[in-house]
Amino acid sequence: MKSLSFEELEVCRLSEQLSDQIWEVVQAWDRLAKNTVGTQLVRSADSVGANIAEGTGRGTFADNKRFVRIARGSLYETRHWLRRAYQRRLLSDIDIESIKKMINELSPRLNAYLNSIGKTKD
Repeated sequence: MKSLSFEELEVCRLSEQLSDQIWEVVQAWDRLAKNTVGTQLVRSADSVGANIAEGTGRGTFADNKRFVRIARGSLYETRHWLRRAYQRRLLSDIDIESIKKMINELSPRLNAYLNSIGKTKD
């Protein structure tokens, strides 16, 4: 059974949507916010999809799983930076609700993808 490329994975597409939405929000921040919380937030969000992509290219199920776990860690880091940004009044309630909705969809899909790696359908 041929595995999907990372571009075909819904979990990767969702991570890209999250990353792009965070990018758009951070672009409106002032210099200090962008250079501190913004940089960390964008990097952690970008890391989710980047690690999914890298895992699919490693060639073994074990390596793929390892990188998906790193992606999951990056998603948790993203949640941390979102909390910091909200606490510092850099995000509106509307921003948070929209981003939270995406994270709440992405998180279980990331876990499901992790659990599916290496399993084949009979």
